[in-house]
Amino acid sequence: MSAQPRRRSILLAAGAATAASAVTALPASAAAPVAGSAGSRRPVVIGHRGAAGWRPEHTAASYTYAVQTGADWIEPDLVPTKDHVLVVRHENEISGTTDVAKHPEFAGRRTTKTVDGRPVTGWFTEDFTLAELKTLRAVERLPLVRNRNTVFDGREPVMTFEEVVRLARELSRRHRRRIAVFPETKHPTYFRSIGLPLEPALARIVRRYRLDADECVVQSFEPSSLAAFAAERLRLPLWQALGTTGAPYDHVAAGDPTTYKDMMTPEGLRRIARYADWIGPDKSSVVEPFTLLADAHRAGLKVGAYTFRAENQYLPAALRRGTDPNAFGDAFAEYALHFGRGVDAVVTDYPDIAAMARDAHAGPSGD
Repeated sequence: MSAQPRRRSILLAAGAATAASAVTALPASAAAPVAGSAGSRRPVVIGHRGAAGWRPEHTAASYTYAVQTGADWIEPDLVPTKDHVLVVRHENEISGTTDVAKHPEFAGRRTTKTVDGRPVTGWFTEDFTLAELKTLRAVERLPLVRNRNTVFDGREPVMTFEEVVRLARELSRRHRRRIAVFPETKHPTYFRSIGLPLEPALARIVRRYRLDADECVVQSFEPSSLAAFAAERLRLPLWQALGTTGAPYDHVAAGDPTTYKDMMTPEGLRRIARYADWIGPDKSSVVEPFTLLADAHRAGLKVGAYTFRAENQYLPAALRRGTDPNAFGDAFAEYALHFGRGVDAVVTDYPDIAAMARDAHAGPSGD
């Protein structure tokens, strides 16, 4: 069976019995397909946790600035609260992304847990109700790298995924173009093991807001999470994220020896194409091995590379400027390399620079 019929059989359309009061229709001016959808050749610019290079990640300010400066999709990482509400944080451990350590009422919640086989110490979203999390405020995750962003520390609360969906709808209306959400299920095997599965909660919001294939693409590093979401019978594109080393944690937990390297072989890509529409490799994997992009396209998969940043320490050595690891290097040259090779999307902390680089690559005609 070819990949597309297989996906159609897995991702059946959801029922239409959704509360109409929960949905605000988009105006016709915002209803055009998002970049990267069927019929579009323009690479997608994905705001990684918003515009994380310019604002503390996963905040309304970060997502808004990303769209203002050219992002087509905005990426929320999903983790649950104790009362099973999906919130958006880089990790379920929140000491580096909120001011929780400054709240003496939560001092006793600091603990050590084993997440994906590794011990982690701090405060965890699954130990807080949503109401409790809403008393916290977001802070810059990389203050030594992006000291300028610390001026925004303490200004915004933790957002729910539902709030991000509503914000995307509002930004679509405001900017008269459709903005998609690109949620990632974080540590899905772990959360399933403690009775807080991510996929049903995600599916409920998708149904509530009637998100379609131009408004939502679901990603995960764990194939079983994508399968669990597919079982919800929603017709949305799926994105298999790929690491540079090791294996998806669900493979590790199940004793499956398949590694990320195996998944990036031609045969591995053909297997992914049976259930997903995209792969998301680290940008270094698109450069080496050189055949990954062509092999993925040959398998019928689109390719979105992550994570593009402008600081020297995240750029190839040849594109760095000066010796300060936190100074900006030649980010435009890196985008030009990847757009020239034919990537279908870039996941970036700096969507403004990515959008400018994409426009320069397309040329005056926009082809």
